[in-house]
Amino acid sequence: MPNAKVLAQKQQIVEDLKSKLSSAITGVVVDYKGISVADDTALRKELRENGVNYFVVKNTLLSRAVEGTDLEGMKEVLEGTTAIAISETDYTAAARILCKYASAHDNFTVKSGFLDGKLIDLSTIEQLAKLPTREVLLATVLSAFQAPISAFARAVQAIVDKNGEAAAE
Repeated sequence: MPNAKVLAQKQQIVEDLKSKLSSAITGVVVDYKGISVADDTALRKELRENGVNYFVVKNTLLSRAVEGTDLEGMKEVLEGTTAIAISETDYTAAARILCKYASAHDNFTVKSGFLDGKLIDLSTIEQLAKLPTREVLLATVLSAFQAPISAFARAVQAIVDKNGEAAAE
């Protein structure tokens, strides 16, 4: 039986995990065994630059953190080495970066994930990973809005140019 101090520390870790999971809009759980320190450092840097919080977690502590929540189904995959990447702002960054990394490294696998507090399957994570970044999506939407206005402006300019040619004759 652990002493009271160790037990209190573990309870605090579980509470912190619960808080992080509830404030995250998306998360991806991975098995990170077999990757080198250099690869891990590069992965963590890329995730950090994209606003993703990535950390290693003990399976029992994560299991206790998801107990009684919609993420409880995640317990089924909590074995071996486990790390979790969560984001509070970007829906696609964690899935995009980790799926790309998993495809390049045989030992690194995506185990599970969640989106808006609901557990999602691996195919949904892969589809999420294929979505472009938020900036690219916004640029696409803005160009779609701008296209009719640009066409209208060109039409008006053509009328002005035609009227200018008719007045010159």
